[in-house]
Amino acid sequence: MKKKIVATVLAAAMAVSTLAACTNSGSGTGTAGASGAEKVKAKVLEFDLTEEEYAFAVDQNQPELLSSVNEYIAQIKSDGTFDAICEKYFGNGTPTPIVSAAEDPSKEQLLVATNAAFAPFEYMEGDNYYGVDMEIAQGLANYLGKELVIQNMDFDAVLLSVNQGKSDMSMSGLTVTDERKEIVNFTTSYYTASQRLIIRSDNTEFDSVSGAADIEAILKGKDSSVKVGVQNGTTGQFYCEGDEEWGFDGFNMTTTGYKNGSLAVQDLLNGNLDYVIIDAAPAKFIAESINNLQ
Repeated sequence: MKKKIVATVLAAAMAVSTLAACTNSGSGTGTAGASGAEKVKAKVLEFDLTEEEYAFAVDQNQPELLSSVNEYIAQIKSDGTFDAICEKYFGNGTPTPIVSAAEDPSKEQLLVATNAAFAPFEYMEGDNYYGVDMEIAQGLANYLGKELVIQNMDFDAVLLSVNQGKSDMSMSGLTVTDERKEIVNFTTSYYTASQRLIIRSDNTEFDSVSGAADIEAILKGKDSSVKVGVQNGTTGQFYCEGDEEWGFDGFNMTTTGYKNGSLAVQDLLNGNLDYVIIDAAPAKFIAESINNLQ
């Protein structure tokens, strides 16, 4: 379904676009030439390269919290609340802004670590948080009778924050893996995710593919001169670089990590990357947002 365009994502993409246009040293296929040719856009291939489960990560020293979160997930799944939240971001609903309280040890608070650069699951507009995870976080805090404190940080720091007891839990589009289970407890799954390939609209090498196997066959034929962008610490990085625990063989392409998917997609359009591989929902969201700026 068509995703809602958010002002924050558009503004960020526009800023990145302006900066990248000034520094672009790639092939130049990402912008229109003097002849006024149609600008190249981002294209998300509609085939899932992986299948994974999202869950929330909870401090291993708080088993009662884990039980309560699982109870809440079951409740919102059964009473329609979860579907209503998803409709705001995957359909035509209106997202609800979430405001974080200031951390105060003297109060009953729920400390949630996130990386608010992963729309439509978590992102910011001004001082407000938005996203599927953030709305669930607010509902959970209400359910527990606590204030919600959102701790925004780099994605590769969220699990460490929970493991060190600096956060009660993380809600950040997290894929469940055995390695991660060693440092945090995972709740029951609430969302099935996948990785998708993003290419430039002028790329025709995937026109005849009929599934993930065809895409992977093409990617496996590439060497290190081919560049693929990913978001640091995410499944896309492990998928491209290879990871035994995840069951990914990896590719010979050169993998470049970015703080968020928007930066990677903009670099793709500026000719500095050949492909981008990120989670399906953010991939569609980012592509639509950046394409609407063209």
